[in-house]
Amino acid sequence: MKMIPLVQTALDKAHALDFIAPLAIRLYLLPIFYEGAHAKITGFAGLVQWFGAPVAQGGLNMPAPLLMALLATATETAGCICLTLGLFTRLISIPLMVTMTVAGLSVHWSHGWAAIAGKTAESTLRLQGFMEWLAQNFPGRFNYITQLGDPVILNNGIEFTVTYVIMLAVLFFHGGGRYISVDYWLKYRKPQLQCDPLPASIM
Repeated sequence: MKMIPLVQTALDKAHALDFIAPLAIRLYLLPIFYEGAHAKITGFAGLVQWFGAPVAQGGLNMPAPLLMALLATATETAGCICLTLGLFTRLISIPLMVTMTVAGLSVHWSHGWAAIAGKTAESTLRLQGFMEWLAQNFPGRFNYITQLGDPVILNNGIEFTVTYVIMLAVLFFHGGGRYISVDYWLKYRKPQLQCDPLPASIM
């Protein structure tokens, strides 16, 4: 029973490090949204075409594709800036969650849950067959391909999208964290500014 107060004390002291979790989430999401924003900016014309093209042609058949492309690009670009600085963290989490939700429903939903195809998926079975053929006929190339890890087939399911939405929801409810975010210092300074006495010249 004596250990319980010690554990509780340790847990209470751990609150001093609670800024690490939202900071880690921001740093984790940053390269994801950076890659998305960079790809959209550099390939904007293709993005608009993809958004507006019929599903039969591999597009998303979205209404107002130019507007949707602008919103997606602007949201992810602003998200990169805000996540980096911890600025307006809760506010920017909302459009980022909307963007991820739209992407999940329009692109990934039809592929199921898993982001990477499981071992029983037809695509994975075909890949395994190809790798066995490669190992038998071209062992040197097989070793080169597998040197850094086994190849996988992307299933393109909603797994990653849901994960990002959950992480953004944490930022929405808890903010960018203490100390290493602009939001914290703006909030930290606000009570002090409110308590400062008015200058004598305007009293």
